[in-house]
Amino acid sequence: MRIAVLALQGAFIEHEQVLQRLGVETFEVRQLSDWQQPKDGLILPGGESTVQMRLLSQLGLLEPVREAIQGGLPVFGTCAGMILLSEGYLGTMDIRVRRNAYGRQLGSFHTEGQVEGTGNHVPMTFIRAPYIEEILSPRCQVLAEVDGHIVAAQQGNQLATSFHPELDQDLRIHQHFLQMVAGETALVA
Repeated sequence: MRIAVLALQGAFIEHEQVLQRLGVETFEVRQLSDWQQPKDGLILPGGESTVQMRLLSQLGLLEPVREAIQGGLPVFGTCAGMILLSEGYLGTMDIRVRRNAYGRQLGSFHTEGQVEGTGNHVPMTFIRAPYIEEILSPRCQVLAEVDGHIVAAQQGNQLATSFHPELDQDLRIHQHFLQMVAGETALVA
């Protein structure tokens, strides 16, 4: 298994470290030639979604990434990565997201919760996090909520979280993604 990690900006190294702990090969996508390498899945990390979107466009990666996801490439977006998957950005996942919903850096927090398909007491670290305001289609399934806000969802081979599982020691969210890549957990097409 070989996972591409978008490395234009944001918390990409932490995802790579988690995947390495799980024995999975990764490579960084910084330009179109990187993207053209064989891959089984993609991680869109946290960071600044506006900057990431602009760089995807400037580097000629926007359409190839969108087409691959629409074609079924498994993808995991955390925080800004979730925003990238949403309506108005890549638009591959049927969700409407509220950016910076939890406020500024000082509004960051940590909690634990249940994530469907993953279990209870899943650590959730939120950093200026968005949340999903609205699920736009029955193809998208809510996996977790915190204080009445949707913070994790899955649509076919797309997984999105508001929180940063790469910043915690718990490996279950990344394991769930790898099961998706292996074709074991796609919920709704």
